[in-house]
Amino acid sequence: MSDFSYPTELLIAPLTKVPSVTVTVPGSKSITNRALVLAALASPDCTVVGALRSEDTEVMVDSLSRLGWTVRPDWSRGDVYIGRDQSDEAIEDEDFVPSGQAELFVGNSGTTIRFLTALVSLGEGTYRLDGVARMRERPIGDLLDALGQLGVDAQSEFGNGCPPVVVHANGLRGGQVRIRADISSQFLSSLLLVCPFARNETWIEVTGPMVSEPYVEMTLSLLRMVDLQIEVVSPGRYRIPGRQRYCGGSIGVEPDASSASYFWAAAAVTGGRVTVTGLSRKSVQGDVRFVDVLGQMGCRVEECEVGITVHGSPLRGVDVDMNDISDTVMTLGAVACFAEGPTTIRNVAHIRHKETDRIAALATELRKLGAEVEERPDGLTITPRPLQGCAVDTYNDHRMAMSLALVGLKVPGVVIRNPGCVAKTYPGFWQDWEGLSG
Repeated sequence: MSDFSYPTELLIAPLTKVPSVTVTVPGSKSITNRALVLAALASPDCTVVGALRSEDTEVMVDSLSRLGWTVRPDWSRGDVYIGRDQSDEAIEDEDFVPSGQAELFVGNSGTTIRFLTALVSLGEGTYRLDGVARMRERPIGDLLDALGQLGVDAQSEFGNGCPPVVVHANGLRGGQVRIRADISSQFLSSLLLVCPFARNETWIEVTGPMVSEPYVEMTLSLLRMVDLQIEVVSPGRYRIPGRQRYCGGSIGVEPDASSASYFWAAAAVTGGRVTVTGLSRKSVQGDVRFVDVLGQMGCRVEECEVGITVHGSPLRGVDVDMNDISDTVMTLGAVACFAEGPTTIRNVAHIRHKETDRIAALATELRKLGAEVEERPDGLTITPRPLQGCAVDTYNDHRMAMSLALVGLKVPGVVIRNPGCVAKTYPGFWQDWEGLSG
């Protein structure tokens, strides 16, 4: 995978001085995996520029290769070229997936298994997708049901609405489909990525509430970037013309706003100054709005020529609905431990279905560190108490590891177990984290 190695446990050394640093974080995982799917559907080829190299993106690259695409990553440059050995006629004949059969292993990458389940529906043949034990507990039934409405034979192998998934594909016919997006917006994004290539026009209607809506906006932005047509008829209702094509070229990837949140939070916790380069409030990533939450807590947020800077100040607790920026819930949980007064996080029940049950895991580990935590079905309230160092568990969840490291910036004795889990989205995190010391 990457060139990084990790110890079994990692002691976080408290900072001896207030940080004043500028940080560059790697490319967005969410954009990279969307861009890789779109690059595969280009005619005749496409290069993803600024791509993130991580476990999640490497399983996507490997899967596309197993599906028959020519995939040439140049990780030193952050470029991934994707093309086809066949001529353009294959695309014109609607043979979108080069191979008619594949066994795909996606690790614990939710974006990969959901996007690829939709992608292989454009093919002609049988495809099986599987992952690690935790992936076999993560829901995908709503996407399978939606694909079934569009004429695709896509089944949960064990009949429990979770992977492994088996798809018997005969192209995507289009039509009308109703889909739930209250567990994951990735189900809707998966359809949006592939329906422009259906044989007929597709109408998508979202039933019920939608979680993490900014990630759907991200998908729509990328589709428009490559000139694919999607009409948002009304909130949660989309009309997508079929038989669309685009000519490839290149797709650029922004720095990862979720990864940036840990460094902005470091400024908040320590009272320092941290600038993350390459991001602005115009980002297609909703998680850039995490800085607004830090602003509500008392930080000064400044948009500058190179990026966004957070200046730490005394913190106060907040009450915030984090449904739209739920990947930063654990970051805020760590920051809340250093605020004056309680912090309440609401409307994030869906994060119980992520790499781990993130609400329960966060509550457990913050209590170990000394915080008072009230856990609710859709969130939690964190009341600061005197903190003490201890070994914290990460549940093989990259965001648990990176978030809990924030506590170690001020509290001696914080040890991160299984620090290598950061390789899922940010293999070089610990090296960059050391840069906070200047």
